[in-house]
Amino acid sequence: MANHNGLITDVDLRSNENNLAHRTQEIDRKRLIVRRGQPFSITVQCSKSLPPRHHLEVVLHLGKRDEVVINAQRERGAGDKWWFDQQEAQNKMLLTLHSPADAIIGHYRLAVSVMSPDGRTLQKTGKSDFHLLFNPWCKDDVVYLPDESLLREYIMNEDGVIFMGTWDYISSIHWNYGQFEDYVMDICFEVLDNSNDALRNSKKDMEHRFDPVYISRIITAMINSAGDRGVLKGRWHEPYSDGVAPYKWTGSVPILQKWSKAGAVKYGQCWVFAAVACTVLRCLGIPTRLITNFSSAHDVDGNLSIDILLNERLESINGRDREDSNWNFHCWVESWMRRVDLPKGNDGWQVLDPTPQELSDGEFCCGPCPVTAVKEGNLGVKYDAPFVFAEVNADIIHWVIQRDGQRKKLKVDQAGVGRNISTKSVYGDQREDVTLHYKYPEGSKKEREVYEKAGRRVTEPAGLSAEPGHLKLSIKHPKPVFGTDFDVIFEVKNEGDRDAHAQLTMLAMAVTYNSLRRGECQRQTISVTVPAHGVHKEVLHLRYDDYIKCVSGNSLIRVKAFLEAPGESEPLLSVANIPLSMPEVVIQVPGKAVLWKPVTAYISFTNPLSVPLKGGVFTVEGAGLLLATEIPLKRDILPGHKASLELSFSPMRAGVRKLLVDFDSDKLKDVKGVATVVVL
Repeated sequence: MANHNGLITDVDLRSNENNLAHRTQEIDRKRLIVRRGQPFSITVQCSKSLPPRHHLEVVLHLGKRDEVVINAQRERGAGDKWWFDQQEAQNKMLLTLHSPADAIIGHYRLAVSVMSPDGRTLQKTGKSDFHLLFNPWCKDDVVYLPDESLLREYIMNEDGVIFMGTWDYISSIHWNYGQFEDYVMDICFEVLDNSNDALRNSKKDMEHRFDPVYISRIITAMINSAGDRGVLKGRWHEPYSDGVAPYKWTGSVPILQKWSKAGAVKYGQCWVFAAVACTVLRCLGIPTRLITNFSSAHDVDGNLSIDILLNERLESINGRDREDSNWNFHCWVESWMRRVDLPKGNDGWQVLDPTPQELSDGEFCCGPCPVTAVKEGNLGVKYDAPFVFAEVNADIIHWVIQRDGQRKKLKVDQAGVGRNISTKSVYGDQREDVTLHYKYPEGSKKEREVYEKAGRRVTEPAGLSAEPGHLKLSIKHPKPVFGTDFDVIFEVKNEGDRDAHAQLTMLAMAVTYNSLRRGECQRQTISVTVPAHGVHKEVLHLRYDDYIKCVSGNSLIRVKAFLEAPGESEPLLSVANIPLSMPEVVIQVPGKAVLWKPVTAYISFTNPLSVPLKGGVFTVEGAGLLLATEIPLKRDILPGHKASLELSFSPMRAGVRKLLVDFDSDKLKDVKGVATVVVL
């Protein structure tokens, strides 16, 4: 910034050196981006030495309309103030600026003035822009995390793994967070600027942006578009034709870019909301990780039980929009921070859930809620502790509504919710189980104490016979690949001394991961005789032609068995969820990858189905490698045939990178592939 008329001729923000010291050089090397609580230096070039008793002043401006103006002190004052010191050498001044560890984060504009001994402004430079972020490396910052290996993962890593499927068959997808891609940081601040709080009172909002509790809560509201100018619109069933199907996304960057250009992006589901929130929070400097809770309860009425209502055909008759439900998995994020707004013992990981489910203080947001409060059953703690507690602890009660309208309790499951709670390990792409962060071991004395504190009943609910029956019902199934035929085995065991005669209903239906019913694949009702101390097995053959009519996207097959026997105290219900695993896209990147030098990826996919695949599209992206690129196929892929393509790109950033590929077609969707690329 040159000015040849006055004493100050130029201000150099020394972006390259400062960004390196502040670990922001991945975001940008040209623009100044620094972290709070850590000093940074700028050089002021002068035409001559500063006259005696003259001094420099530094003024900082925040907000589009200068909502906050800060005069930096000329010497160290209290720890909560900006201050600077200066060293003069020839015609240069080195100013070292010190921000407090609780400074407001945001887009600052800095002006340097020359002041006379009597306090007049003799010269004022134009404003120089810089950005200030949270600093998890600074021990006085409330987001301080004192472990470098955790910071490498929860701030610096742009490659994620998201766990999905069911609690007993866990699958995963790779995700490109891309928090350091070009201009993603600017979009993150744009997200904050468009919140309801910012639009209502921009000055008050700006003054609160020192607080990660406030910022993270705003982000959980703004990642979904319910009730505000948020990023993503949720949709849990077809059609997705006026947008992008949730399972097609492989990274956050295209979503944030689309939102910045044209508003709410269609469509997201829980893992997409959570992944975009993870990108924004990591970018702003708050350590964050994505969590998957398997068998996750959505407790609408707050009674800590999930009531699943079935008719006599075993079809769910819940109204769905405002009813309890049990999701095969649900994703949220945890962010690390000290909770100075809460009593001791609530620091550390905080649950933040950006999927729009329930209103919290009038907004579709959830959290931050301390994970320790959930584990200890302290449900009076801010924010939304009862809802999060229920997600990992509620009972599941199955009821059958009989023809006369009477409810009959079929089954109570007190251990089925909140299983295998998972996150990506800091040591690689494998799964780390964090269930014991959320709850004490199932059946332990401590677990019962927490339930009583939280107001959840510990005894078996009334209505089910305490007398166990002689018959036991179970379902066994393989781990099928989408497109194959497979068998499901229903087993009835008789532990009594007499033969048992019973009626067995077997039902297979397609459901979404959050239990929306998509159609019935097969149903059979038969009479069975089970010999005393013996076992009877029935097999349900599920053919691709049967289930393709109703399975789509990331659906799975839910199998139910219902057994009624005269003389047995209660009918029996057994439920199994069968995810259909997808084939993989094969990616090869031979040879060396060097910064800014073209490299070629060879991508191929073989059609495993007995029908042609039409309208095939590959989507390729990778943080530091290339922007999201769509490549439509010109012809159909015949059964058993391979589609191949070559894609050349020039890596933009060095280091270990992930290349992600998604393949979608009319009959086969959500097919993924990943390759690791080391860029020299």
